[in-house]
Amino acid sequence: MNKISNQFVSIEQAADRYLTGKPSEMPQSQGVSFEEILKRKQDVTGSLALKFSKHAAMRLADRNISLSEEQSERLETGVIKADEKGIRESLVIVDSLAFIVNVPNKTVVTAMDRAGADDNIYTNIDGAVIM
Repeated sequence: MNKISNQFVSIEQAADRYLTGKPSEMPQSQGVSFEEILKRKQDVTGSLALKFSKHAAMRLADRNISLSEEQSERLETGVIKADEKGIRESLVIVDSLAFIVNVPNKTVVTAMDRAGADDNIYTNIDGAVIM
């Protein structure tokens, strides 16, 4: 096989080498397999890392809303339940607090206390979770 600077001369040569070669002839990569790397990344990112958008953080500060550890855990549990049901934009209610969450991105978009919500109308959601 002709190589130029460790590159194949044509795509056919690369295809012949990698697609029709016997497993024992296939070059072995050094180190960790793709599957192992993927599993490690999923383990790290698989845990719920709920983020607050800049807007949500400002709303929390403006409205003097602080979450207890227990409320944060319930909010995260609500997001997990919304994800399990296929909800993309969810209203999650924890005690008297309401959060609009982009579930696929695990991001709280806005936050308010339910008493301060305009007529208790929530738009642009496709599901709600009450914790």
